[in-house]
Amino acid sequence: MQKYIKILKDIGELIVFKHSVFALPFIFTAMIVASKQVNDSAWFGIKLLFLGVICAVSARNFAMAFNRYKDEDIDKLNPRTASRPSVDGRVGRRNLELFIIANALVFILTAYFINSLAFWLSFPILGVLAGYSVFKRFSELAHLVLGLCLGLAPIAGVVAVTGEITIWSVLLCLGVVFWTAGFDLLYSLQDMEFDKEHKLFSIPAIYGEKSTMFISAIFHAIATLFWLLFVWAAGLGFSAFFGVILSATILVQEHRIVRRDFSKIDRAFFTLNGYLSILFFIFILVSVI
Repeated sequence: MQKYIKILKDIGELIVFKHSVFALPFIFTAMIVASKQVNDSAWFGIKLLFLGVICAVSARNFAMAFNRYKDEDIDKLNPRTASRPSVDGRVGRRNLELFIIANALVFILTAYFINSLAFWLSFPILGVLAGYSVFKRFSELAHLVLGLCLGLAPIAGVVAVTGEITIWSVLLCLGVVFWTAGFDLLYSLQDMEFDKEHKLFSIPAIYGEKSTMFISAIFHAIATLFWLLFVWAAGLGFSAFFGVILSATILVQEHRIVRRDFSKIDRAFFTLNGYLSILFFIFILVSVI
């Protein structure tokens, strides 16, 4: 039993479960807005809450584990990632394969119990989640593919509640796509020299530090625009607009931190973006209720 507990602990370290905070608030943002429009109440029910959490967690587990699985050859060469459980032998490839398959099956099965559209979309969604790990090996646009992986969260949320895809959910999705791609660019600055040396595709490695900072800022400006359009299209109130402005302010602070001191990229990446997603949800919730 201790052996299996240790394996689960190492897998938990591998997938960094706490980073689920990036996607979960946007899933629930879409769900409360959709529920308000359909049921005239922000509360979408305990069943959808339970199924939504399982879908979100299993999808993220699948994506992170598959990425670690595919990147083992790269991670073992990078000093920043050489101590990951998938590299140092704590989590073997066989166990990782089983974990990936199990989470894919859980995601598909859970989607089946939500509704038919969720079930049929579960297959291409898994394809997109796995595609990032492959895509980044031949194109610098992988940053946007990663953004799409998180951007699918609000699409999934509205599908769960309404069984359809709305215009405002697409706008929210696009905002998340560019928000994620923008902060991934900043995070990738840590590996710029490593990526250059090993001829890996990333915007920092190809275009350099200053261009990366500029592109990241543009992406975050686009994200803010799409979030404002989402608030407008969904018919939300003042507090929702204020939430978007607050999110934009956090992004400005994120860029200031990175420009001042590269050693604080982790703080900008994890702490500020975690706050942003939670605060975004809270202000949308206030607007809805």
